[in-house]
Amino acid sequence: MATNTNSTSERSAKKSRWAPALLIAGLSILLLATAFSGYRFYQLAFEQKRIKEDYSLSNNITFGIFSVDRWGEKISAVVDRRVKGFKLTGKQKADMQEQVEKELHGMVNKAVADFTKPKKGLGSKLKKLAFDAFVDVDELHAQVPSFARTIVVKITSPASLKRIKGIATSKVDELEAQTYDRTDTTITTVEQTIYQKYKVKNSTDFDQVVKAKLDQITDSSHQYSFVMIISVAIALLLWLIFRKRAHLHVPLFIMSLLFAVVLLAVGVVSPIIEVDARIQSLEFALMGDKLAFTNQVLFFQSKSIIGIISTLIEQPKPDAVLVGVLLMVFVVVLPLLRLLARAIHISCSHLFKNPKVLRFMAFDLGKWDMADVMVVGIAMTYIGLNGILKSQLSGLNIENDTLKTVTENNSALQPGFFVFVAYVAFAKLLSYLLKRIDERNGPC
Repeated sequence: MATNTNSTSERSAKKSRWAPALLIAGLSILLLATAFSGYRFYQLAFEQKRIKEDYSLSNNITFGIFSVDRWGEKISAVVDRRVKGFKLTGKQKADMQEQVEKELHGMVNKAVADFTKPKKGLGSKLKKLAFDAFVDVDELHAQVPSFARTIVVKITSPASLKRIKGIATSKVDELEAQTYDRTDTTITTVEQTIYQKYKVKNSTDFDQVVKAKLDQITDSSHQYSFVMIISVAIALLLWLIFRKRAHLHVPLFIMSLLFAVVLLAVGVVSPIIEVDARIQSLEFALMGDKLAFTNQVLFFQSKSIIGIISTLIEQPKPDAVLVGVLLMVFVVVLPLLRLLARAIHISCSHLFKNPKVLRFMAFDLGKWDMADVMVVGIAMTYIGLNGILKSQLSGLNIENDTLKTVTENNSALQPGFFVFVAYVAFAKLLSYLLKRIDERNGPC
């Protein structure tokens, strides 16, 4: 009986020795998958930001609605269409003939008046006598309609209209060439550079390529973020499964800290907020046609926590630099130090020369860890900015007989924000677990 008991004890001891190693091995594989997913998530977030920046540059309002060159091109196109499509209706030809007859009758009456007015001198009197003898004024007036009809036919012939359209078009082109704001070269250079980059030939193809790329990035980002969240969820599930196996708590806690480090790193470097305000469409009525501008970007910015901190530190104002440094310390540096302190405290705090300092960093320093405050701050900033943008853009919505504008606010919290929120929630849970382990086991 004693032999069976010893055998069972030995098997239990072997299981106890192998269990931590197996747990670490399994979680290491999961951690590698999480780290790879986080890296790809960051790459996709950065690529999405770059694509949107290119799109906002190509569709910037400076190169659209605010460009005299663009207005000139669109107005010229409308005038060209009107000139080239110009045709005279039967009523217009009749009105033209009536006007020509009126002018011809006036010219006849003026000529008759010049010849019939009192003359001085023998030569003048002879001219008047000849005019009265050979010219029948009523006959001249009777021939006016046929002359007018001949003139109208000649003017409205295809060859004549073609010459008239050519003259009008050349004058419009000349006026367009004289009206510019020196942005045409810049616009052309920007468009050519961006179109070459995306291997497209025009704005329509560019819009299609951008939409396809962004949709693909969104789908892939969701997949990688799902892997990260599932990995953390599995780690939490293992805590529930092994809650009564105290010998597994230390390796499980250290591996959980590594998961938290990955979430923190991804949440800090990935874009967390995006501000995108644009005029979705502007339609202006001109000569029966509509001049249209679409997707005119008023403002675009996409920032990560590190990006916000860098922007503040690069400012020439001391107060902005101070805020940037404080954010760096309390949102990035302190959370990393606390994760490191927790790992040392739970594994081998006796190797640390000053355990009190270690306990302070692992437990008491939490009141200075502002990661959770940053989450609230970002959310409040987004709500405030969103409200301001909606209010301001609503004032640009105009609709009347000649002008119609529709604005659009595409500002949104980015996936990086939700990864950072996941880190904050996970870190809070790890703090609770550390206290429970510390209370049960005492100092290492």
